[in-house]
Amino acid sequence: MTDVDVSSISEKDLKNKVNDLRTQISHNERELKAIYRELKLHRTNTDDLKEKRDNLNSQVKSLMSKARDAKSKRDSINARIAALKSSRNEANEKTRMFSDNINELKTKRDDLNKLSKGSVETLSKAYAADLDLFLNADIPLKHEIDVFSRLLDLKERLGAAFDANDIHQKLMKTYDASKDVFESRDDFGNEIGKLAEESQKHHLEMIGLYNQVDELRKAADTAHLQISEKYSVTAPLREKIDPLKSKIALLRDELGIYLEKLNDIQVEKDDRKQEEHLVVAKEKLEKSGRLSLEDLKVLMEKGDLKF
Repeated sequence: MTDVDVSSISEKDLKNKVNDLRTQISHNERELKAIYRELKLHRTNTDDLKEKRDNLNSQVKSLMSKARDAKSKRDSINARIAALKSSRNEANEKTRMFSDNINELKTKRDDLNKLSKGSVETLSKAYAADLDLFLNADIPLKHEIDVFSRLLDLKERLGAAFDANDIHQKLMKTYDASKDVFESRDDFGNEIGKLAEESQKHHLEMIGLYNQVDELRKAADTAHLQISEKYSVTAPLREKIDPLKSKIALLRDELGIYLEKLNDIQVEKDDRKQEEHLVVAKEKLEKSGRLSLEDLKVLMEKGDLKF
């Protein structure tokens, strides 16, 4: 409560002070209401911005979850591709070994075929015929020498033909053994190609989602910045509220003191007026006995008239 000495202040000055205080209180209350109205406007805009920001952040959270899922799928597929590539490399190494072995066998076989210059069947018939001629026919010595020379040549060629057949059999077995390796290498390549396409699909999906996230985050950050700007604008307004409330409270306290003093003055005036009325009523009662209702009321309240 404000300490104010009102004992020596006149009624006129008291009324002037009361009017001045009421004017100040009214002015401060209008200013306070204006601040509340402006804050309400800003709060409405701020609430809209908060809703927008929170909605954007919610979308970001949802898209990030989808992006992480796409990344997880891509990485899982890439791990499978890496394992398949490792297996394909092993198959390629086996294929290279088979190819080297096959080429080596083919070279040996072809060299032997060049040396034999005929099949085992054909050379065997020729050798048998010349051998029978050499052993059983009665031929001149020179002819016998030629036949023997042919037998030696045929024997060498026949040996080469047999060796060529043996190598050809090895070559066929090697071909058969290498089929699965060659096919598996192709299978690895096909599967790797399919998985690479699927991995790329998930990768592009992830990139697209991250791009959306970046855009939404920018929008959310912009909304948050606008909210911060709103708070910076309203902060000075909010700082005025408590001082204004305190000021109004002090003014009301001071006003109360003056009003109380005015009320005391009015009570004193009413008391004097009633005393004066009582004197007049007593005179009327003593002189004529004719009294008004107000006169009767005053006399009865003071106990000067009883029934």
